[in-house]
Amino acid sequence: MELPLISDEQVEILLSDLLEHYGYDFTGYSKASLKRRVIRLYSLDKIPGFAEFRYKIINDNVYFKRFVEQITVNVTEMFRDPVFFKTLRDIVLPRLGTYPFIRIWLAGCSTGEEAYSIAILLKELNLLHKSLIYATDLNPSVLEKAGQGMFQLSYMKQYSENYILSGGKNDFSSYYTAKYSLAKFDDELRSKMIFSTHNLVSDHSFNEFQLILCRNVLIYFDRDLQHKVLELFDDSLEDLGYLALGTKETIDFSRISRKYKRLQSEKIWRKTN
Repeated sequence: MELPLISDEQVEILLSDLLEHYGYDFTGYSKASLKRRVIRLYSLDKIPGFAEFRYKIINDNVYFKRFVEQITVNVTEMFRDPVFFKTLRDIVLPRLGTYPFIRIWLAGCSTGEEAYSIAILLKELNLLHKSLIYATDLNPSVLEKAGQGMFQLSYMKQYSENYILSGGKNDFSSYYTAKYSLAKFDDELRSKMIFSTHNLVSDHSFNEFQLILCRNVLIYFDRDLQHKVLELFDDSLEDLGYLALGTKETIDFSRISRKYKRLQSEKIWRKTN
């Protein structure tokens, strides 16, 4: 199937609409990646013309919700990159265990798999009782799903393998109850999470944290926006706190890099001053 032609100018107009009508600022997102996703949705929904597409997004709240779901990227799994989680388990979280209370910000939490993974690590290190995970995302729909703590049962084999590779010693199935085709994770894990909307582009710092995780989000932003978001994280992180990014992301180009020291081979940096 031949994809429809949408010009860069039309995408810019659409981004301007979103900012004006909804306050959603996508202008700093990687243009090529964003355009691909706009074209995909436009083609998928067989909209007869670009003017109709714009009208529908601006005037139909249900369709706008669909648009945000499709444009924001929600690819995640539990204990994704197990070596990363092993580093959290063996080095980062035990060090934070000396604090009277641990505040963790998970930015771009998507449907919540990473939040539950971290909660499991905290529980196994006997730190869950004195921890709070602030899990935020731009997309309200994925937050609603995350708050339910239910994932496809068919994914549990892969998640269990990831968990074991991350250093997990327990029976992974002890953390959830099977309900038909879904796995519902324990309320004890959920009770230490606060899910809320937060726009990394336009919203400010809202607390001070010892650990901030934002993995595989910055890759969708242009360089200026990456600078802005990294400075937001720096403002939100306590001295000697940790910042964790995705495998293809770095702070090396950033103005904040001089304050941080990288931890071993993982994409985790410690704030030194």
